[in-house]
Amino acid sequence: MDVKKKILVVDDEDTLCEALRFNLEVEGFDVAVAHSAEEVLVMDIADVDLILLDVMMGQISGFALAQILKQRPDTANIPIIFCTAKDQEDDMVAGLNIGADDYIYKPYTLRNVIARVRTVLRRARNDAPAAPVIRFEGLEVNNLKKTCFVDGDEVSLPRKEFEILWLLISNIGTVFTREQILKRIWPDEVVVLDRVIDVNITRLRQKLGHYGRNIITRSGFGYGFKI
Repeated sequence: MDVKKKILVVDDEDTLCEALRFNLEVEGFDVAVAHSAEEVLVMDIADVDLILLDVMMGQISGFALAQILKQRPDTANIPIIFCTAKDQEDDMVAGLNIGADDYIYKPYTLRNVIARVRTVLRRARNDAPAAPVIRFEGLEVNNLKKTCFVDGDEVSLPRKEFEILWLLISNIGTVFTREQILKRIWPDEVVVLDRVIDVNITRLRQKLGHYGRNIITRSGFGYGFKI
């Protein structure tokens, strides 16, 4: 029998949390609920498969919580879907920059939320190939464990940064256009601006230290990884 996927719903509206919990459980998911970022930070959520996260909460916003989780090795690779009433493009870009996998505007239908959850979980499951370790000098990237080590030290990468790095380092010498990267890394139904890729590349270079220079820019074309 398949193990139920565990969903964490984080929202300060009790009624909304319970509605999401009930409907997700009906669909066969194991659901936990938290009503604040502070509550999440004292929970053991390493086994969570996906987080549905509200943006507008108390002292610690959903964006701030996501940034904290993406910096922790045990939670960095948990997919996050932001559920929010904030519908400005800059807010969506900010959420995706943090490493979110999707962004749903309120008011939303439960049917839409469940469909997005299934899509993100399916994509996460398909992202784990059988033999995924690439080493280049002191850089080691493991696509099964979703880890990155630079000269022996683990570097915490949000999901999208890791996926971009894996795409480039597993295709050494290939230059990918921004459009190709968008199609590979982000789902077709999510609107993502080109500058989101540039921001992720900049952060990757910084985190990889001296290996950041191996991520090359071909002006007018896109990005690649050279040795």
